[in-house]
Amino acid sequence: MGGGGSALRVCADHRGGINWLSLSPDGQRLLTGSEDGTARLWSTADGTCCALLQGHESYVTFCQLEDEAAFTCSADCTIRKWDVLTGQCLQVFRGHTSIVNRILVADNQLFSSSYDRTACAWSMDRGQVAQEFRGHRNCVLTLAYTGAPWVEEAMAGGLLVTGSTDGTAKVWQVASGCCHQTLRGHTGAVLCLVLDAPGRTAFTGSTDATVRAWDILSGQQLRVFREHQGSVICLELVNRHVYSGSADRTVKCWLADTGERVRTFTAHRHSVSALKYHAGTLFTGSGDARARAFDAQSGALRRVFRGHAFVINCIQVGAPPCPGPAAGWQWLVARPRKGRAEGPPTPPIPGSRARPRAEPPRPRPPRAARAASGRARSRGGEPGGGGAASPPPAAHAPRPQVHGQVLYTASHDGALRLWDVRGLPPPRAAAPKRSLSRLFSNKVGCAAAPLPPA
Repeated sequence: MGGGGSALRVCADHRGGINWLSLSPDGQRLLTGSEDGTARLWSTADGTCCALLQGHESYVTFCQLEDEAAFTCSADCTIRKWDVLTGQCLQVFRGHTSIVNRILVADNQLFSSSYDRTACAWSMDRGQVAQEFRGHRNCVLTLAYTGAPWVEEAMAGGLLVTGSTDGTAKVWQVASGCCHQTLRGHTGAVLCLVLDAPGRTAFTGSTDATVRAWDILSGQQLRVFREHQGSVICLELVNRHVYSGSADRTVKCWLADTGERVRTFTAHRHSVSALKYHAGTLFTGSGDARARAFDAQSGALRRVFRGHAFVINCIQVGAPPCPGPAAGWQWLVARPRKGRAEGPPTPPIPGSRARPRAEPPRPRPPRAARAASGRARSRGGEPGGGGAASPPPAAHAPRPQVHGQVLYTASHDGALRLWDVRGLPPPRAAAPKRSLSRLFSNKVGCAAAPLPPA
């Protein structure tokens, strides 16, 4: 069992649960979207709230932060673009007729998915729908985009992949709006999706407890990953390995090219709601209100981060922009609002949809959709726990360190927590493999000669 983690700061300004967390590409800001109908911008330099984004008329379902602009979507059927310096709303995108579940900014394009059974591409300048993707028979949850060179050669504008509660994923030609392929095979809602753009492969996770791999050009189902015992909630694709978080309280690691399960990460006491791979460490968020750090190579639990009261909806890992031990962080806890003291779990916040940790999370697609994202943004995946994870280093490179990094967790308890992840042991080097013939030929009392890696 790993040791406990220490919170650098607790930011409890929201008056409702936090549904999503996004880290800017330059690492200088965080964006949170909440059940209270607002979004907040935070400085990673000191953890202070630098802007309150107000204007939505219902809860914020998802957000994405770029260097110069912030984007939020809401149950009020709109998307908003914000200035990150002033907090001013720059543009309101209207056109959906129901809850907007997801947004994705990629290749200077804005995409969205909605309960109204459509996905849309928007004109960033005019704030109008440039292309509507209609064909799903139920709400559209998750999005991923690829504009890889091989795509542009086949069809201009790139490809958009959507996952729906109708049990299918669809591949769309962005320029024409035509459905290129429908990926059929799941027997439950598609909750999460990541793309391996260079390999032309999509990986989908579903309530049918499977992960499936698809060729997005031909629509062919390539592989089925079948060992989970509950809904697959979140996915992460790193260096030809697929990590899947499930309602069965486990994360499984699979070889992307064969579908072989190579590792199972246990210790969770509830559904695994968020995943993030960073520098050889797999970070997870769970319905048991804890985040955990695992050695991605061995599966060993390295640390448990305790402090949240309700389910952790999103996690990010980043380095604060200032130098020094723990990047100059002081050991601070933001003064909690009245009735929100640190310590034992608190009752639900009045007016929010927060729930006690003992109560199983209610199935709400806007929240279920948070998994999709697999959390790997495409430009290679969907925003899911935000940004594509760095691949593990080559065998000859120094083993990666997580020193100087900060773990960010956002929860349905309304708090954003920043954790010190210094001191996490470096990932263990893989032990050389031995062939069975060599192992069985060794005699008792005889030392086996070192074997080269297989």
